Order: sequence, then structure tokens, then C-alpha cells
Amino acid sequence: MSPNSASKAEKLGYTNVKVYHEGLPAWTQKNYTVLSAQSLKEAWMDKEVPAVILDIRSADAAKKEVIKGAVSLPAGDVEKSLAKFPAKDLKPPIIIYSDTSGDDAAKAAKTLIFAGYKNTKILAGGMAAWQEAKLAVENGSLNNTIAYVPKPKPGEMAMEDFKKIAASTPADTLILDVRNKEEAAAGMIKGAKCVPDEEILDRISEIPKDKKIVAHCSTGVRAEMAYHKLKEKGYNVQFLNAKIDINNDGNYRLERP
Repeated sequence: MSPNSASKAEKLGYTNVKVYHEGLPAWTQKNYTVLSAQSLKEAWMDKEVPAVILDIRSADAAKKEVIKGAVSLPAGDVEKSLAKFPAKDLKPPIIIYSDTSGDDAAKAAKTLIFAGYKNTKILAGGMAAWQEAKLAVENGSLNNTIAYVPKPKPGEMAMEDFKKIAASTPADTLILDVRNKEEAAAGMIKGAKCVPDEEILDRISEIPKDKKIVAHCSTGVRAEMAYHKLKEKGYNVQFLNAKIDINNDGNYRLERP
């Protein structure tokens, strides 16, 4: 780590800051977002959006009551517990709360952002705001396991399942490349058919209805759009929600979106 980086970290009160803190955009090294108790309930919990809810109060405070589904990890243990967090490439949303908003929540958020967890938020007002809003809490055995399982979108195909199909496409399956023609010209998966997303409805007759369709693009965005178009037309279709880079030999590399 450079002396300047170390100096900045020390001013923030961090120790043992490692080199992986560098290389992140400047704003992610300082900023986190804040959400209200009502937003956490309505936009996340009511809709069952997966997230890591982190209670950084003392274990004694957490034993009395926590927000439903929260993981207990005292503030002083956050930095030394980074290895216990989900893989960064999963881009897990992490929502932190303490007794109130407090400096300890800000410090924990910055520690996680420095470590590469960019989607980190703080619950405004902490547990006090949650209690004041009379929202659900639970007590009993503390949950100390930090887990995150992304919730797939409707029609989304797992990356591992896509790899199996790309390696040996079944006779009853078609990989539909919905990138534009210039992108496809640079390389396509063997056996795939290119019909750009914007041309799907005009060329619908070229897409067999007696086969399972697996759509992909370069990022998952157009593939999802193609999924909805084909689903409305009665197709058995799924899409790959991932970044994919294909070379002119048909070999490819996948990355989570």
C-alpha cells in the first residue's frame, strides 16, 4: 500500500488496511447509501430481496432482539471477519445497523467498501429507528453466519446450467444469440443462432417453437428483453443473466453481472 493510502486509512481510524483497498473508484472508498427503516421493510424484506443485514451492536444487545434475519457481528470484528463474507463477485447488498446511525456503522460501511463490497448501506437511525417504527424483531439464538444467495429473475438460467448447454447443446435446445450482427461476427458459441433482440418480432418464424430457447447477449440486458418477447409468444425460453465475452473460436468467458 502506498504511504498516501496508508495515511488516509489511518485518519479514518483503520489498522492493517491491505492493498486490495486500492484501485476502487474514489467515491466508493468514501461513500455508502442510507435507507430508512420503512424502505428496508417495504423495498427489501416485504419483497424478499436477498441481502445481508448486519447487526454490529454488541452480542449482549443483539441477544435481546435483532431485525429479522440479521447477522450479529460486533463492530470491532468486521475488519477481521472479511473472509467470512460472501464472494465479492456476487455483489451482495449489505445493510448495516447499530443502536443509532452512529460512527461505528459508518466505519463498518467504509471497511466493507474498501474491501470491495460496493453495495453497502446503512440503516438510518439504526435499531432505535426500527423499534420506533414498531417493525418486526426476533430474539433467541444469534445468527453468526454471513450468507447470501442471489434471487434469480423470472426466466434466468444459472451460469453452470448455461455452461453445460454450451458444451453440448441438446437436440431439443437452441442457444439464441441476441447481440447485434457486428458483435456476433467477432465470435459466437458453436451451434448458436443470431437474431438480434430488435429483430426478434420481425423474424419470429426463424425461431423454432418446438425447442427450448436459451437467449444470451453480452451483459444479460438484451437477453432478458428477448426472454419477455418470446415468453409472450408462448416459447419455452430462459436467458443468461451474465456478462459473456466470446472469441472467434467460439470459446467464451462468463462473469456475473
